[in-house]
Amino acid sequence: MTTPVITIDGPVASGKGTIARRLAEALNFHMLDSGAIYRAHAQACLTRHIEFNEINRLAIEAKALSLQFSGEDVWLDGADATDAIRSEAVGMAASTLSAIPEVRAALLQRQRDFSQPPGLVADGRDMGTIVFPDAALKIYLTATAQVRAERRSGQVARQRVAAGETMSAKQLIEKGQSPTIAGLLETIRAQVQPDVEAQIRRRDSQDKSREIAPLKPAVDAIVIDNAAHSPDETVVAILRLWHLRT
Repeated sequence: MTTPVITIDGPVASGKGTIARRLAEALNFHMLDSGAIYRAHAQACLTRHIEFNEINRLAIEAKALSLQFSGEDVWLDGADATDAIRSEAVGMAASTLSAIPEVRAALLQRQRDFSQPPGLVADGRDMGTIVFPDAALKIYLTATAQVRAERRSGQVARQRVAAGETMSAKQLIEKGQSPTIAGLLETIRAQVQPDVEAQIRRRDSQDKSREIAPLKPAVDAIVIDNAAHSPDETVVAILRLWHLRT
């Protein structure tokens, strides 16, 4: 019996990970965060100072990748790399590496091995087009670069505050914000959003223009613009589609 697979593709910061996790929980399916695999490979190559034109070394590193997942945590070479692989620099490096055929070939079977009973929700950029072309349901999530930048910059702001970034009440008031945590978050979000949006647009261009497995919806994918929908609403809509097919 073929293991059922739902693919969730889309550009950076489109909400793929959140939706995929909630779907997997609702259906009691396994989950594949393919982006984390490529990011972990990029982090490993950057740490080992492997040049991106050393194709053989890149492919060898991909095959030998010492990687473990524990919930949302990612362990690389026995160390927690969850935060490290989420940096924009690693994301751009992962996008570059994912365009190299030898790297993609080395990581393809590792991704397919996640397809285990009772089912799999696969989150990525080519899940429905390349990795699982026979998936039972294919979803492509999208939103404008501005909306995605607002989401991502909010995440960055929360990370910075959690890491201890502060600002005096006087500074916040001078910036037109109330001297509260909410005011600090909004100030940081507004500061970083232009750079985040520029990075997202560069990433979109790079992912869509690569020759190997460019970012695009599968021909049989259902495209959902989730800009105006909450994660819960999007999950409910996808679950309805799934139950119509099973």
